[in-house]
Amino acid sequence: MSIAGKLYGRLVDAAGEVWQAYTRHEFVLRLAQGDLPEAAFRRYLVQDYLFLLHFARAWGLAVYKSDTLAEMRRAQSLVAATLDVEIGLHIDYCRGWGLSEGAMNAESEAPQTVAYTRFVLDRGVAGDRLDLEIALAPCMIGYAEIAAERIADPATRHDGNPYRDWLQMYAGDEYQQLAHDAAAALDEQFARRGGEGRLPALAAAFTTAARLEADFWQMGLAAAR
Repeated sequence: MSIAGKLYGRLVDAAGEVWQAYTRHEFVLRLAQGDLPEAAFRRYLVQDYLFLLHFARAWGLAVYKSDTLAEMRRAQSLVAATLDVEIGLHIDYCRGWGLSEGAMNAESEAPQTVAYTRFVLDRGVAGDRLDLEIALAPCMIGYAEIAAERIADPATRHDGNPYRDWLQMYAGDEYQQLAHDAAAALDEQFARRGGEGRLPALAAAFTTAARLEADFWQMGLAAAR
């Protein structure tokens, strides 16, 4: 399953095996099969909460990096969605796994969390709005692709899978539409801010972000070993 978007598809192709290592990581495959150790998932949930705080900061930076009012409004809506909806939903979901907001706030960021979030913010500060969204794309769009692929995979266990809700959340219509919109935004920005001369640098940043995302999965797995 691939998300529509000409630039996104080219970036995925350029990432090659790095993209497959991220989207078909052992963490993801075991989550879909329902045999991912709970310790690994809890570790991931805590660090994902800490990641979301920086995700909101990144969209705040996107407002500053915008050229048009329409771009500013889109970035502002994503800041609001992250702060007012997504983080709250994540906190509620984590409670079901015995993780309180206070406990998650007391945790330190894992090196893998620092690596990816600071990479995103660095690309945004050093570059333009397109650089920022390219760095975010493996997370924002990649999760939709991962969930849709796993939901469609006959090897995925649905009945009795403790992680089924996670898959359904990212495979659901609302998140899939968000990912499609993000891919369309990349195409629009590439047409205005890009050109073929920027493609190698953008592809390198996308591939680095995908590698850092794979490291994020591995960080979760390491908690169970």
